[in-house]
Amino acid sequence: MTTSPDTAETALAGPDLSSSYLGLALHNPLVASASPLTRTVDSLLELQQAGVGAVVLPSLFQEEVEAEELESMKLLDVGDAFAEFESAPLSDVDASGLGTERHVTLVEEAKAALSIPVIASVNGTQPGGWARYGAIMAEAGADAIELNLYAVNTDPAEDSNTVESRYLHIIESVKSVIDVPLAVKLSQNFQSLSNFAARATDAGADGLVLFNRFLGPDLDLDNFQVVPRVALSTPGELRLRTRWIAILRSQLPHISLAATGGVHSSADVIKTLLVGADSVYLASTLLQHGPQKITELVEGLQSWMAEREYDSVQQLRGSMSLSSVDNPGEFERAQYVQAITTWSPEN
Repeated sequence: MTTSPDTAETALAGPDLSSSYLGLALHNPLVASASPLTRTVDSLLELQQAGVGAVVLPSLFQEEVEAEELESMKLLDVGDAFAEFESAPLSDVDASGLGTERHVTLVEEAKAALSIPVIASVNGTQPGGWARYGAIMAEAGADAIELNLYAVNTDPAEDSNTVESRYLHIIESVKSVIDVPLAVKLSQNFQSLSNFAARATDAGADGLVLFNRFLGPDLDLDNFQVVPRVALSTPGELRLRTRWIAILRSQLPHISLAATGGVHSSADVIKTLLVGADSVYLASTLLQHGPQKITELVEGLQSWMAEREYDSVQQLRGSMSLSSVDNPGEFERAQYVQAITTWSPEN
């Protein structure tokens, strides 16, 4: 394993930025979440050089890897049909870039090249698939597994209890086959998020990532087709994350919490830590500004803490969670009422 490179963070004397997330030691709470920037070892090394505390590799999507593996099997079958020709070009198919092998290789190479924690993300479609692929990523050397519970539940015969029970079974099944920490990335669309968060913890989740950003389809008006559109996050999205982290930090004090979606500035990082996050995920701002944005965020966080005489992130974290503020209602309905009734064009 390579030694950690010098970063802007270590060059500055000041508050201790180290954090613990999922039981993993991070030299700062910034995590590069799954994105094109975490697809290759070269770009992962750039993120580490810029000072990121950990990385999340792109999700292993069950339907994607199984389609690739099926295609490779078809190629192997064609090769076998022509086995009588020693020079048959398809007799030995290289599957290293297909299916699970692609993800396994990235985990192994990332672990060999980086000195920061490497988290593997898994997104399944069938109950058994989640556990299978979670175990594969853990065995490849991932420091933690993140379950990306991304689904659009459209069956009118399924009520919310059925859906939530299925999610809890997935968490239990994956936790039972891995020996590394387990994070669960949730959407905001739960009727009672506090209740489900507690049940997810009981099922084996070591941490929660709030919230999954649903990338909805768009319509192509020229060709009358449904097309995918990737919209980067905006700072306004962070408010929902900080509200729920503030609430869950007071309710689940021992579970790891991460915010993802809407972090674009050092002020955003600070707010997220104040309400109780253990780590802050970054994607959109890195895609917009490049890995060097991490250095800017780290310096901004450290300078702000030094000016206010904070000694460490640990001292800062959670000091404005639901249980720490004078009026807890500010994170609940009281804040909504006040915002609506006091709005003016000057606000």
